[in-house]
Amino acid sequence: MFSPSRDQVRDFFCDAWQKHLARRPLVGAEVAAADIAARHPEYHALLGNAASAREREWQPEDGQMNPFLHLSLHLAIHEQVSIDQPPGIRAAYDALRSRMEPHAAEHVILEALGETIWRAQREGKPMDALAYVDAVRRAASLL
Repeated sequence: MFSPSRDQVRDFFCDAWQKHLARRPLVGAEVAAADIAARHPEYHALLGNAASAREREWQPEDGQMNPFLHLSLHLAIHEQVSIDQPPGIRAAYDALRSRMEPHAAEHVILEALGETIWRAQREGKPMDALAYVDAVRRAASLL
């Protein structure tokens, strides 16, 4: 399993954004990363300065989500939906999309994914994929 370092993740998003701005070719996951970054103008200045991005820390107790965690979760959701893994996530996403625009739907899934990951880490267990997809389905049914 690929497990990049914190700095590699930050460099990846910063590089993809810089390539996008310079209209240089994007390859592989850079295409999705640049698209996701484009939908988050609040991060553009940060993505424009990789050295500063590597140094910065975000703490939940400060009421701020780490922008690179946020972007990474979007990228994970993009990949999950594209391959329907865990099974049912694409249909759950489509149900959300029928009620809201795609980026807002991703944010609903992002909340469920973040909660599922947090629970797995807290309990020291693998991520419960069924509970994750069910949480997204429930959210879609409540809208």
